[in-house]
Amino acid sequence: MNPAYSVILFTTASGAGYGLLALLGLVGFVHGPASSPGFALVSLAVALTLITVGLLSSTLHLGHPERAWRALSQWRSSWLSREGVAAIVTYPVALAFGIAWSGVFGFQALAGILGLLTFAMCAVTVFCTGKIYSTLKTIRAWNHPLTVPIYLVFALATGACILMAIASIFGRYQPFQLILAFVSVFGLAGLKFVYWRMVDHGARKHTMKDATGLGAGVRQWEVAHTSTNYIMKEMGFAVARKHALSLRRLFYALMAVVLVLALLTLWQPLFSVGSAVAALAAAWVERWLFFAEAEHVVGLYYGAQAA
Repeated sequence: MNPAYSVILFTTASGAGYGLLALLGLVGFVHGPASSPGFALVSLAVALTLITVGLLSSTLHLGHPERAWRALSQWRSSWLSREGVAAIVTYPVALAFGIAWSGVFGFQALAGILGLLTFAMCAVTVFCTGKIYSTLKTIRAWNHPLTVPIYLVFALATGACILMAIASIFGRYQPFQLILAFVSVFGLAGLKFVYWRMVDHGARKHTMKDATGLGAGVRQWEVAHTSTNYIMKEMGFAVARKHALSLRRLFYALMAVVLVLALLTLWQPLFSVGSAVAALAAAWVERWLFFAEAEHVVGLYYGAQAA
């Protein structure tokens, strides 16, 4: 698949934003009102900005972005529509939580319940995003049991790193933030390792035989088109194996940087800023690979032997 940068930005930014917002909701539920209105407002602003930038960028890949609102009407059957509905519902819940948690306008007694609702809505939205891809049977790498868990853990890991960075800047660094970031990042690296091994060694069950219905021994005599078309450019995009392996190594190298900088926060909390930047860079690399390595079954009509 041709990796659209607008979709990569969407999944990276919104995932980090929802992860951060979910953790803020948990903090509000467990600890009650924020100890600093400034920390609360800045954290919420960063989370909502990441979410908004991500959601808006997702419309740039549409042929008619002005019609994006119509997708909301298909929530009964479409995970994309459900994601849109969940994202919209999350905004008023998050804003209400922000008002109560920060204590700027009072209502601090509601911080706990609103924080829990915010956490739940963030989890539901990211879950829906993962389901958009995991339910596509035409792409073997996406139609995988680990797709949704990876989306959820990715949001948690990037959100935890950003939370630790903001807390450090405001002088509110705590060891549990390091533990959360370390465990989630390490878990994410493990999930991606298992996922890539399963995808690489898994059987490619879709063949030319299945695509044409003509039985075994079918081979392509001539290509479907004499020149490159939209389907070949978008669905038939393929990243060279050596480049994919290099980018996977880069992802793991960035994960290692995240972990090392996170550990250094025990000495100087502001190392968490670098850890957050490295986490977002790793997310960008992984998202690019997620799309670039995907093989659509339509490739069977353009020369691919299996998908």
